[in-house]
Amino acid sequence: MENNQLEKRYGLFTAICMVVGIVIGSGVFFKAQDILNYTGGNMLLGILAWVIGGVVMVICALNFANLATKYSKVNGIVDYSEAIVGEKYAYITGWFISTIYFPAMTSVLAWVSARYTLVLFDAGADVTSGLCMSLGAFYLCLAYAVNILAPRLAGKLEVGATIIKLIPLAIMVIVGTIVGLVNGNTIDALVQSTHSDGGNFSSVFAGIAAAAFAYEGWIIATSINAELKNPKRNLPIALVAGTLLIMVIYITYFIGLTGGASVEVLQSQGATTAFKNLFGNIGGTVLNVFIVVSCLGTLNGLMLASTRTLYSVAVRGHGPSPKTFSQVDPNTNMPTNSGVLALICCAAWYFYFYASNLTTPIFGIFSFDSSELPIITTYAIYIPIFVMFIVKEGKKNILKNTVMPILGIIASLFMIFVAVYAHGIKPFQEAAAKGEFAFPVLFYLIVFAVIMGIGLAFYKKKEK
Repeated sequence: MENNQLEKRYGLFTAICMVVGIVIGSGVFFKAQDILNYTGGNMLLGILAWVIGGVVMVICALNFANLATKYSKVNGIVDYSEAIVGEKYAYITGWFISTIYFPAMTSVLAWVSARYTLVLFDAGADVTSGLCMSLGAFYLCLAYAVNILAPRLAGKLEVGATIIKLIPLAIMVIVGTIVGLVNGNTIDALVQSTHSDGGNFSSVFAGIAAAAFAYEGWIIATSINAELKNPKRNLPIALVAGTLLIMVIYITYFIGLTGGASVEVLQSQGATTAFKNLFGNIGGTVLNVFIVVSCLGTLNGLMLASTRTLYSVAVRGHGPSPKTFSQVDPNTNMPTNSGVLALICCAAWYFYFYASNLTTPIFGIFSFDSSELPIITTYAIYIPIFVMFIVKEGKKNILKNTVMPILGIIASLFMIFVAVYAHGIKPFQEAAAKGEFAFPVLFYLIVFAVIMGIGLAFYKKKEK
């Protein structure tokens, strides 16, 4: 008899580590610099961007924690879409995360992992070189091989990487904050913010969009609910505990950086300089090794989710060749065919991300930030889920089933506005001042529409 069921192999600790481990990766290290640049070096506005981004994450996580207590089938967000909105919406959601969201995020982490590896050996390394691209491609294939051939090992690696990646953050939080308070750098940075004219409240929107990448990944933990022991209990705990912990770590880490470098230095050189200033070249190098491990741990978690997403669509009888992509290998108990297509999608987005970040982008005006825009799209996908949940379940519990989803809708709409401003209005204004044209979010939507159109064609074919 053909097997298409996944084994219950992960416990609560693995689920929490997946939430924390996937979210805490490269974003907190390199987006901190971006946020300072967006806010003109204003630390208070930077902290505000982290706080708002964290609140949005926690609100949405609380809603999905509530959903996780009620529904569990194959893949969290796809399950919730099917149970609350309908079968076709579940397919649309599954197709999006299979072909755009997970592959785009995974590809970015492969490149970032390669980038930090090269910088570890040479601070002036060219992170747009062929060597960087080749190393990133190797990391991508390595993560795929580990998850497909040894899924239990992949889970253990996620736990281990999560513990390791918390080390540099915890050290910077404690040491950086103490040193910053003693030498006065932290107080100076905060006081300077009150007199700074380098940023304004509108600049926080771009900072929030950057923070969205650093905060993203918690929803990915729902992709293993079919393999989670007692998912209706463990998944909600993991979502709530994990996201609250992440928010606290990010904000305190951001403040701690000022103990190792001035705001101006952080803007130009990033967090690596703060580590080296506090712990010397050797200490800084050791902590940079932890950062590389952190990035690779996040890459592992993203690939873990990517290999399962098309399976969640195919097991429902939809998409291209459902019978093929719903098969589970009897030896590894993994959806191998789904994993192969996931690797192909990751490779395609990897090439796109790399080509779009060259000095002269290969795709020209069709170049957009694939590290942020797919994330914002997920917030648009959440809205119908929240709305229909209120319609169907709202009267049963006003606080959990009505008030919280309404807050989720508001938070999601706010993130969409932030994306339009950061990747539409702002670049349009900057390009217009130079007599040029740029509207990245528009070109992303065109690519999004084409990919989703292909997916819908497969769905219609299956219906016939």
